[in-house]
Formats: sequence, structure tokens, C-alpha cells
Amino acid sequence: MAKLYFYYSAMNAGKSTVLLQSSHNYAERGMQTLLFTPQIDDRYASGKIHSRIGLAADAVSFDSDDNLYAYTRNNKTSLLKCVLIDEAQFLTKQQVVQLTKIADELRIPVLAYGLRTDFQGELFEGSQYLLAWAEELIEIKTICHCGSKATMNLRLDENGLPIKNGAQVQIGGNESYVSTCRKHFKQGVPIAEKEVEPAMG
Repeated sequence: MAKLYFYYSAMNAGKSTVLLQSSHNYAERGMQTLLFTPQIDDRYASGKIHSRIGLAADAVSFDSDDNLYAYTRNNKTSLLKCVLIDEAQFLTKQQVVQLTKIADELRIPVLAYGLRTDFQGELFEGSQYLLAWAEELIEIKTICHCGSKATMNLRLDENGLPIKNGAQVQIGGNESYVSTCRKHFKQGVPIAEKEVEPAMG
């Protein structure tokens, strides 16, 4: 039976890299994949998935009104063996339902990759329903500047200072966000604090 998988993490854990590697693994075995990426993420060219280490692939760009199930059904071939979603936190509740239909009715596994929470520690809509309905939940881990596991996303202003208020969605990369552990998220500490050398007496 095909399953819906949700690979989640904090920022900069390599989600897009893992997605592109998974798609490559299918291609190496002569199987086709269908990649989706949200239009709202405009950091790169439309219809492209990019990773921080330079990997890229073409993808179908979608917005909140698009039906991912209908698109997949209409473009299904015998060689299509996997559907992959980048930045899955931007899915709507209805689109997560559509992903379950791809797995259940079209019998194609769906691998969704995204953030779990926003810069205020709140669930995104897509992540909320992926956590509720996916059969498989897989954490992709990254680390805080202190060496602990990073689970949270701090949003930074132009001076590198933490922002606690604002719209849930603000597209950005390393200049706008940093991954931290919960302790440093709560304290609003985005970088390692320098240790003060003891004075010579």
C-alpha cells in the first residue's frame, strides 16, 4: 500500500537536498517522479527546487487553489512511482487531503518535506495536517549553535536581531532565519555567545 510520508525539520536541515536525492534514486532505476513546489517560495526561479548545496530540479509550481490530486491523476503514467512536495508547510488542509488521495486511490507514495513550526513556534496549516494524517513521520535533524538539536526557527531583522511578531509567512533564507534549540529560541539567542576570557591578575 502506498503511504504519505512527512519529512519535517527546522530551517537549513537539508530537506530539499534529501528530496532531490530521493527523486534521483528513482530516476536511476528508470522510474519517474513528479515534483511540486509552492509558488509562494520565490527565492529561486519559478518551477524549480533548489538546495543550499547547489542541487536543483524542475518542479510543478502550485498555489493554494491548485488540486494536486487532479494534476497527478491527469499526468499519471505507468512509470510514475513517486510524488514529492517541497516546502510542504505551505500546503492547505485540502491539499493534504489530496495527497492522501494520491496515495490511497492512485497508489503512488507521496513524500512531503517541510517545516513543522513557524518563527513563533506555531504549526503551519500544511504541517498540522501532515502530522495528523501521514502514515510515516520522519525528522530530518540539524543542530543549534550550542550543539543541541535544533527544533525551532528564529526570524531575524536586518540587524540580525530576533523578531517575535509579524505575518506567519515571510520567505527568506539564512539572512532571515536561524535554527535553534528550544532554549535559545525562548531566549532569543540566534548565535553563539562569546566566552569572556578571565582577566589576568
